[in-house]
Amino acid sequence: MRSEDVLTMFPEAMRERWRMVAKRAECLQEIRMRVNVPATVLINQREWFVEADGSLVDRQPEGAACSAEELEAVLNHLCQYSLYAFADEIRQGFLTIRGGHRVGLAGQVIMDDTRMRNMKYIRYLNIRIAHEIKGVSDPILPYLYDGTGQVRNTLLISPPGCGKTTMLRDMIRNLSDGTAYGKGMNVSVVDERSEIAGSYLGAAQNDVGIRTDVLDGCPKKEGMMMLIRAMSPQVLAVDELGDEGDIRALQMALACGCRLMATIHGSSLADVKRKKYMCNVIEEELFERYVVLTRKNGACEVEGIYDKEGIKC
Repeated sequence: MRSEDVLTMFPEAMRERWRMVAKRAECLQEIRMRVNVPATVLINQREWFVEADGSLVDRQPEGAACSAEELEAVLNHLCQYSLYAFADEIRQGFLTIRGGHRVGLAGQVIMDDTRMRNMKYIRYLNIRIAHEIKGVSDPILPYLYDGTGQVRNTLLISPPGCGKTTMLRDMIRNLSDGTAYGKGMNVSVVDERSEIAGSYLGAAQNDVGIRTDVLDGCPKKEGMMMLIRAMSPQVLAVDELGDEGDIRALQMALACGCRLMATIHGSSLADVKRKKYMCNVIEEELFERYVVLTRKNGACEVEGIYDKEGIKC
């Protein structure tokens, strides 16, 4: 992530104010803009307020509140001055921009009976900065293959903010390109929230490997079956399992001969076992490896790798 990449997120007339933030691009995690209050940034897990002159302070500044006009200018710039072209994404509450960065949106919702039709008066933006960390999955690769070069069905378990999507992305890249433990494989990714590949106008902005196909913005259940029929993947990857429907789709994928890479929110393997829809998954040993991530002393790390019986490897 370069300073120039941060500056190009803002209209040219606003860039001078964000120049100091851009200098911290390598450590920048979030930029939050809310109407009538000062902007904040998250840098190395620490929150800072952005002064009117662009300096960073740890106390709420005066005279630095974001106006509705500023927010509209940033949103229009991010959408290349064509909100209509991004209407489907805006309806879902986020959009993905060049570089794979994700912008969360909030404002006034327009309903059509019980269905959300659109969003207007968008007054809250959360720009989440995408950081690729190539090689982060290298230490766990030996545990993902069996002795024949076959990939083991693997579930990443992590609390929010511990890097599970970053880890999954790098696992996908490694499996796709090939490693010392196995040759490259055709990988299909259902990227429901555009967080894995960070697709922009259909093309992956993050490196997910040379043999990877991405279905962007599609619900997992429908997407898994579409990719199996259309792309004949050897490995199928999804982020954030959330209900029994996701599990049924995974079971169908297994029956079609696919290997699985998935993630789920949880603080431990025991925590995941307590989720009702995961009970049968663990009992039936659908996954052969469980990789548990945790945060220790402010840093994210692998807490442990477990086999299908829950025994630490």
